[in-house]
Amino acid sequence: MNGLDQFPRRCWAEIDLAALERNLNAIKNALPPRIRYIAVVKADAYGHGMHQTVARLMQAGIDMYGVANVAEAATIREIGGSGWSILILGATLREEAQFLFEYDLIPTLSSVEEVRFLDDLAEKRDANLRVHIKVDTGMGRLGIWHEDADELFEAMRTAKRLKLDGIYTHFSHAETDVEFTERQRRRFMTAITRVNWINPAELLIHADNSAGLTSFSRESAYNAVRIGLLQFGITPYAQSLFAKVPTNPIFSFKTRISLVKRLPAGTEVSYGRTCRLKRESRVAILCAGYGDGIPRSLSNKGFALIQGKRCPYLGRVTMDQTIIDVTDLEVSPQAGDEACLIGFQDGGEIKVEQFARWAGTISWEILCSITKRVPRIYKTSIATG
Repeated sequence: MNGLDQFPRRCWAEIDLAALERNLNAIKNALPPRIRYIAVVKADAYGHGMHQTVARLMQAGIDMYGVANVAEAATIREIGGSGWSILILGATLREEAQFLFEYDLIPTLSSVEEVRFLDDLAEKRDANLRVHIKVDTGMGRLGIWHEDADELFEAMRTAKRLKLDGIYTHFSHAETDVEFTERQRRRFMTAITRVNWINPAELLIHADNSAGLTSFSRESAYNAVRIGLLQFGITPYAQSLFAKVPTNPIFSFKTRISLVKRLPAGTEVSYGRTCRLKRESRVAILCAGYGDGIPRSLSNKGFALIQGKRCPYLGRVTMDQTIIDVTDLEVSPQAGDEACLIGFQDGGEIKVEQFARWAGTISWEILCSITKRVPRIYKTSIATG
């Protein structure tokens, strides 16, 4: 507990850890038994909170964690101790390399230079290091270009202290472009099959993230998946084979009303006078703004749930407050009443995906942008069903 816990909450997020565990079990049950589950928890577990999310996933039986960098990986190691495989999905800076050995981490390698540097470092430390190779099949970020992969595999073959633990790629447009994704799949498997000194059955071969499951094949050669957004109950891809998996959102974003008042028709509200009231209106002021994670791009476009009904944003979203129109509610809300920005309330719902579309962005950014000013409240009931 810190000193701020004594104050009433003006804005908060609720995370249902039991629902997280149920979601994970539902996804695993929909996959072939041979598929290993890599839980991606980078960026503070997509804004859900690294410590609590990682601990619950440990109980739920994941096979490996995926994170962005050494610092995130070290946090998981501090939470769970040894025994958990942790894959770093980003490139490792040279000054970070010592921590790969100290925390028993698995780096992603994209170049011959990285192989040689880490092999030399492992030799100096008289240590071995597990690694994954990434093949670029069309994303253009990390990974060696698929046509040049032979030279990286050859460098890996001659490495003395590095052990190849897995090979993977990353789809760039899996949610909507199945044809290009299949092209990436072919490029990936071609790059692997050219390597005659490895046995893919002894490695983790993975390409599919939550979006990639759109075209996932049970008969594929892959034996692992990387799941981030889907385990949190967010399925923005209606055509995904996994859209019908019974997952539920685990994240809710709530605030309170600080003031309710009437304004005459013609009033121009908020900074820049960006909204002119067409009628006499009853407005409510919310205790949240872009300083909490409501995007400024939702100005005059967003909605909040009051009494389970959608009430539109009026004017610009400001740093600490947002104005909404509650004129059409049958019962006037009061100061202190709860407003739901994302989640369920009295039969109404605003999904993260809807919130993101209104803001002109994606669900990932919304979740990662809800600030540290918003305390996370964790529900830790048993995951039944």
